[in-house]
Amino acid sequence: MPKMKTNSSAKKRFKLTATGKIKRKRAYKRHILTKKATDRKRRLGQPTLVHKADEKNVKLLLCLA
Repeated sequence: MPKMKTNSSAKKRFKLTATGKIKRKRAYKRHILTKKATDRKRRLGQPTLVHKADEKNVKLLLCLA
């Protein structure tokens, strides 16, 4: 059986933490930023973890499962 290929878009969007969780960037920080509050924009700049319900699908894309 051939090797699994890692999804190219997924490997650019997700990183693995040392404990095995998956880190992602938040949405809504690209444009139309004038109407968003400063504290909201600051929070959107911080990375967060992928939700538990989505972890299995992301791990399949990254060939970690």
